[in-house]
Amino acid sequence: MKTFNFGFLDEDAKKEIRRSILKAIAIPGYLVAFASREMPVSRGWGTGGLQITLSIILEKDTLKVIDQGTDHSVNAVILRKFIQSCTNCKTTLHTDEATIIQTRHRIPEIPTNSDQILVFQVPIPDVLTIVEPSPSQRRILHAYNDYSKLWVLLYEDVATTGESRFSHRYPVVVNNRYVMDPSPIPRYDIPKLNLNPSLLLFGAGREKMIYAIPPYTPVKPLTFEDIPFKVENFPGQRCEKCGASNVFLDLVYINGEKHYFCNDPDFCQRNQQCSLK
Repeated sequence: MKTFNFGFLDEDAKKEIRRSILKAIAIPGYLVAFASREMPVSRGWGTGGLQITLSIILEKDTLKVIDQGTDHSVNAVILRKFIQSCTNCKTTLHTDEATIIQTRHRIPEIPTNSDQILVFQVPIPDVLTIVEPSPSQRRILHAYNDYSKLWVLLYEDVATTGESRFSHRYPVVVNNRYVMDPSPIPRYDIPKLNLNPSLLLFGAGREKMIYAIPPYTPVKPLTFEDIPFKVENFPGQRCEKCGASNVFLDLVYINGEKHYFCNDPDFCQRNQQCSLK
């Protein structure tokens, strides 16, 4: 029977990725190139986040994997089973029980703590890609702290439509220096990045980039002083299961009628249990 190394990746690969992670932590928001390996899942299915998780996870860790807020999507289930099969670590569906949370598109509603690491799956790591096609030129712009093209794009959006085109992946300023792509999380989750007690790691396998936000690092959205940053809101709506109104809600059509439910099932279940007590 063929066996694999702990964490699937060979030790040299994990060492190289951990070194890249350390550099990313030392320079918050800076894009660090790494030698992305081939994984037994297609690129675009979270290979960057998967490689980070497999490089830092220990057998004593407890893993949670979410995709768009839920633990039960195809992406989340496949990655969770794969990581568990090659590490023998515990898995959980509860945010507060996990030491490592690999996520795609959301930050859990239940606040994380300093003993937890969030690993984000990233499709497009460089926030300047939308305004500058040349990778070499983008590196120069980051080096000179020149984000004028991004500011012009935001200005054009506000001038023509009254709001930014970024419904997700909203640009953020990390530690008052680098402008960073926060991965495809909704604007609702952007405030959670600021002074977050957890270590936040971002991995893009296809683009071969790693970047990080260390614990308690200031993070703010890229906005004009006279135009406040706005997050998604659901005026007058509550989750039909737990009654919560201060969370990110999913709109579901059932028999042609609109219904709203918590996007985070763990939070929703906890809230229902508290309501029954």
